[in-house]
Amino acid sequence: MAGPRIGYLLPTRERVMTGQHETGPLLALAERAERMGFDSIWIGDSVTARPRHDPMTLMAAVAARTIRAEIGTAVLLPALRNPVLLAHQWATLDRISEGRVILGVGIASDVPNIRDEFEACGVPWEKRLGRMMEGLRLCRALWSGEPVDWEGRWTLKGQSVGPTPHRKGGPPIWAAGSAEATIERVGRHLDGWFPNGPDPKQYAETWRAMQDAARAAGRDPSAITGAAYLTLAIDEDEARADERMNAFMGEYYGQRPDVMRKRQACFAGSASGARDWLAAYAAAGVQHFCLRFAGEHERQMDIVAGFRDSIAA
Repeated sequence: MAGPRIGYLLPTRERVMTGQHETGPLLALAERAERMGFDSIWIGDSVTARPRHDPMTLMAAVAARTIRAEIGTAVLLPALRNPVLLAHQWATLDRISEGRVILGVGIASDVPNIRDEFEACGVPWEKRLGRMMEGLRLCRALWSGEPVDWEGRWTLKGQSVGPTPHRKGGPPIWAAGSAEATIERVGRHLDGWFPNGPDPKQYAETWRAMQDAARAAGRDPSAITGAAYLTLAIDEDEARADERMNAFMGEYYGQRPDVMRKRQACFAGSASGARDWLAAYAAAGVQHFCLRFAGEHERQMDIVAGFRDSIAA
């Protein structure tokens, strides 16, 4: 049986943090990841809370510079966007990539700078989950290519957008999060689960519950992809790896690294340890990894490429 798919997260946030705003080096990393056999390339999203390149614009450039790799958001905040415009953008992206994009979505963490981001974008913080889910339903309706009548947060009167996506029904939608409500949401309505927090044991338990929710909704559980967003600092000197992870988490989030390392699944240590850690997630049900590296991207890419075939499914 083939092993899980392995994806790579472009360091858009890290580059902007260090004053490197150029896109050429990011596109070169995307091309390198594809050459090395990575199955997907991922881009994060934030406007003002954690400034970085706009994911959808950059995805179009990555799609034009690659051939095989899937390209996704890890993760987009759709509540910040008008869903009619979002549907139009993602249909176009799916055409540019010829069916290689994945729409990873989340509702955002409740922290002050993200609340400020919603305010800056003119979007109410309250009921953001309902706004996201209605917006995604509207996207799917528009991706049909048929005229859409809609009465809700948005109003459409027999309107449509073009082009239609490359894939019938549009890009797959994967949701972040591990709360109880996420289980039902993904099991009943979405195409994949994309958390960044649970350990392998918690992942396996939630994944089983999500598959049960899919069955209860009359869906085929195999139609849902189990994914995971994980952060690695790989170094044979484990103390140095630990220091690198602490520095990365503290600088990236502006919070204490020990707090962030409890919230987000991350590994600091040797290559063999990283391989075993990923294998534990694969055994728990992960079919597609999005890997974020704490610095030294080329070196860590090389290491993962060297052991990826030994991660059992």
